[in-house]
Amino acid sequence: MQEFIKILFGIAFLVVGWFIGNFLAEMTREELKDGQKWFKLIILLSLLGMTISLFLQNDVLLFSFGFIAIVTSRSIVKKNKNIKK
Repeated sequence: MQEFIKILFGIAFLVVGWFIGNFLAEMTREELKDGQKWFKLIILLSLLGMTISLFLQNDVLLFSFGFIAIVTSRSIVKKNKNIKK
């Protein structure tokens, strides 16, 4: 039962990351132009960290790297839509 509750908190943490990423994308429009390659590198490293922590069975690292990947990817997706308009 405790493991199930930890997973639910982790999923809720990732859902909050979705909204935080959207908020940050709206508030900070200028960073993407110069640092888009760094944003993509952060996403790639976070996905790699998620994979490694999955094999190590470390839930805290898994959800932390997932949060970073979601927030960063939302910023890129939102900003790319705003740049094209």
